[in-house]
Amino acid sequence: MGAQLKKGVLDLVVLSKLSEKDTYGYDIYQDINKNMGISESTIYPILRKFTKDGLCETYLRESSYGPPRKYFKISRKGMNRLEDLTTDWRRFEKVVNILIRGDKYE
Repeated sequence: MGAQLKKGVLDLVVLSKLSEKDTYGYDIYQDINKNMGISESTIYPILRKFTKDGLCETYLRESSYGPPRKYFKISRKGMNRLEDLTTDWRRFEKVVNILIRGDKYE
């Protein structure tokens, strides 16, 4: 998958992962990487931006593997953004399918 395609959907994918459960950056990276092939350094700027924009909140949780981990929790604003991005994605997907496969627009 091309880098520009990945970049265009990462906000949607990361917010979707955050909506499933509170989690930490490396866990998000591992989950997305096994399906899309991204670098670890891609996730952290997105999470910082989300925190700054109020789309998620952070808290520390003790870890049995070392120091406490920073967990990310999606906010109400983040859920609203996820809904908007999902709607945009579905519209975009329909248009692309029309263009590449000749699907009819519903």
